[in-house]
Amino acid sequence: MKIKATAWRCAIVMGLCTWMSAAVAQSSATRPWSDPKLSPDERARMLVAQLTQDEKFQLIRSYYAGPDRPSDKPFPKGAIASAGYVPPIERLGIPALEESDAGLGVASSDRMRPGDSATPLPAGPVTAASWDPKVAYRGGAMIGNEAHSKGFNVLLAGGINLMRDPRNGRNFEYAGEDPLLAGTIVAEAIRGIESQHVISTIKHFALNDQETARNTINVQIGEKAMRESDLLAFEIAIERGKPGSVMCSYNKLNGDWACENDYLMNQLLKRDWKYPGFVMSDWGGAHSAAKAVNAGLDQESAGEVFDKEVYFDAPLRQALAKGEVKQARIDDMVQRILRSMFAAGVFEHPAKKAPIDSKANLAVARETLEAGAVLLRNENGLLPLDFGKLASVAVIGAHADKGVLAGGGSSLVTAMGGNAVPGLAPTTWPGPVMYHPYPPLKAIRTMAPKANVQYADGNDVAAAAALAGKSQVAVVFVQKWAAESFDAADLALPSGQDALVEAVAKANPRTVVVLENNAPVQLPWLDQVGAVLEVWYPGGDAGNGIANLLSGKVNPSGRLPMSWVRDASQLPRAEIPGATGGTPPESVDYNIDGADVGYRWLQSRDLKPLFPFGYGLSYTTFEHGALKVASRDGQLHATVTVRNTGSRAGADVAQVYVQVPGAKSKRLAGYAKVSLKPGEQRELDIPLEKRLLADFDAAKHGWVIHGGDYSVMEGRSSEDLGTPVKLQLPAGTP
Repeated sequence: MKIKATAWRCAIVMGLCTWMSAAVAQSSATRPWSDPKLSPDERARMLVAQLTQDEKFQLIRSYYAGPDRPSDKPFPKGAIASAGYVPPIERLGIPALEESDAGLGVASSDRMRPGDSATPLPAGPVTAASWDPKVAYRGGAMIGNEAHSKGFNVLLAGGINLMRDPRNGRNFEYAGEDPLLAGTIVAEAIRGIESQHVISTIKHFALNDQETARNTINVQIGEKAMRESDLLAFEIAIERGKPGSVMCSYNKLNGDWACENDYLMNQLLKRDWKYPGFVMSDWGGAHSAAKAVNAGLDQESAGEVFDKEVYFDAPLRQALAKGEVKQARIDDMVQRILRSMFAAGVFEHPAKKAPIDSKANLAVARETLEAGAVLLRNENGLLPLDFGKLASVAVIGAHADKGVLAGGGSSLVTAMGGNAVPGLAPTTWPGPVMYHPYPPLKAIRTMAPKANVQYADGNDVAAAAALAGKSQVAVVFVQKWAAESFDAADLALPSGQDALVEAVAKANPRTVVVLENNAPVQLPWLDQVGAVLEVWYPGGDAGNGIANLLSGKVNPSGRLPMSWVRDASQLPRAEIPGATGGTPPESVDYNIDGADVGYRWLQSRDLKPLFPFGYGLSYTTFEHGALKVASRDGQLHATVTVRNTGSRAGADVAQVYVQVPGAKSKRLAGYAKVSLKPGEQRELDIPLEKRLLADFDAAKHGWVIHGGDYSVMEGRSSEDLGTPVKLQLPAGTP
């Protein structure tokens, strides 16, 4: 009977395979672009040839599918409530594009889809601080899978604008200040998303490095400087991540709107980088028809609500009739959109409602936090805390009894359980202020079942200090909310939190501070506390993640993806004009720092930050051996042996920097993270990014190695480096 049953099952499977093969063959005969054996470009060309002009115009604009629509703009039929929607073309089997914000999870705030929820990833700097592309890929794949399982096939993800200013309200969506680290981390997040048959954007292209006056500001910067900084991050991420779409930004760049900037879209992206995908405008980022199209914009986003008019409809048709735009360009726009759909598998793997493994996805979010939280201070080995032996713990501040803070704006994710602290201002855009319902207090109590763990909200400083004074250890949570559309006025913690920390630390020197914030802040009490753990906006299951880090169940291994300045005097611009009100200036001059963003700016001015780029402590110790540099297959490779010399398992990051002839600052050119057991060692082979050995020559329009004496250094941060290896490189191109 077993043999007969097996044969019966095989017959069914063979029959099913035969039927599927026949179906594919029949589909390929009637719709040859359905053949997955063909390249995305071939398939797109075949399909473009079948489209009517009206169908082409249908693909080059999306509709807004969110709330607060004008009364004369009905909700688009067939759309999921979300950021954008492109209707299907059913006669040719072209699926709809269902577009959702954003890069930290499927944005599902109650204003979009009441009652819906998704898994929130930690803030972008957490992923970047992991210095681990595998962590970024897993996070991308997780949110891509959730998007696909909710019916979305486009995620407006891939935030990569460099942190030129810690006051930028959107730093929490991005990946720090360095083009190599940001480029490689964001590339893997994009690859993870697209592995789930979801198109990912990369954004915001380009130089959208502040939110103040973002819709009007003209960013001024030379070609060499931007190619070696912000645009290098985009270049690396696009090369490695292959996003299906690039989202152009709101700001102007050297006089032209980014979404009608010929240099950005035509000359750089499509000609120099040979990018095959499509460029979509940000919501409200389109300003013209003919100029934008001829400059390289392929799709207008939600123009019927956010732009002054729908440029990619009647105005573009009129421009086409007048000969201001060529039909071949319209066809190219459609070709690029369809090509990205085929490349991501949108046709073969339609997005539709499917079960979501919330438990597994929360584990991905928590593990991202555990890999990227940065231990900034740990005097006398205060951490890890042995919760099993503690009799009393004070947990103080930042609504730690309810949840953890999230950043605001279009990237905001509503976690299962909703907002743990509803009603905080602002409740409308760019709010609501959201606390994800993963309370550290509950996790600490679970971790320390025998301890008397008490909570104080911190509003009464004297009461909080009294609680700390009668506890064996105090864990103080401090916070600073940030959001899209505005920048912080300063680097201070708000609402008297500095005084709270100082009072608690005075009452109990065994004070641990946990930071929930968008970017570096001033820490006037740093020398008074025992330990500081940076978790940024820590995302899903963060309460347990934080408890794991504090207890030593997980050894912190994050390294800063940005420099932690002491105060605003160390920044290229002492303030962001307009951030505190008043009329903002028409332009911002990024030629001041140019390519010297972050640690390169500080080194060029002999400024010492509070914590350098790449810095982070561990509960174990590591020893780095001598650096060796050799050329293989036309590329320089650095090798170094890292050994765990402590008593705990942990992970360290080998960071390789290059100093080119004549430069005062160094450049991160390669890195590798390694996990080691006590006593274990491993030799790391680290390829060096060629463009970090070169300069961009605007006159020659290319990367040039000037030749001469180069120094290569390896170490634990941009300021903690070993003996340089000297190299003589010939002049040439990388």
